[in-house]
Amino acid sequence: MAEEQDASTEEGGAKKSSKLKLIIIAVLALVIVGGGGAAAALFLLGGDDSAAEEAAPAEPVRAEAIYTKVRTMGGKPMFVVTLQSQDKRPHYMQLYVEAKSRDQAVADALTLHMPLIVSRLNNLYSTQDFRVLQSLEGKTELRDKSTDLVREIMQEKIGKPGVETILFTNMVMQ
Repeated sequence: MAEEQDASTEEGGAKKSSKLKLIIIAVLALVIVGGGGAAAALFLLGGDDSAAEEAAPAEPVRAEAIYTKVRTMGGKPMFVVTLQSQDKRPHYMQLYVEAKSRDQAVADALTLHMPLIVSRLNNLYSTQDFRVLQSLEGKTELRDKSTDLVREIMQEKIGKPGVETILFTNMVMQ
């Protein structure tokens, strides 16, 4: 009887190990087939990224914008000018101005040459017509003229325009 138990235990152990081997082989087959299928899908559908990178020109990395407040020597952050007018009534404009650049050397040059910049911008702003500045086109034109004027000064002083644009951060007219 003891011999029968030993024989049945050996058969049960052999059955368990063959089932375990079968399960492991099935799992490995699924992993291999699944992984191969995923790799094939990525290869066929993913395209060639290196060819796309070589074909597309690399975009230059833009530096962080630097904003410099255009201030008078007294530290006032705004321009206040009397505007030209056809109706013979006095009209005034208060304007806060900032210069946008992407180079610290340009920002430093703006600060250094601030008296000249303020003087020329004051002359420009005081010759403007009230009626023209009431339209969006008039304000845009004034901003463009301001940008060109500051770029000319920077070109003259440091050899490059440097200023990306002039921004009006606040504008009040009456």
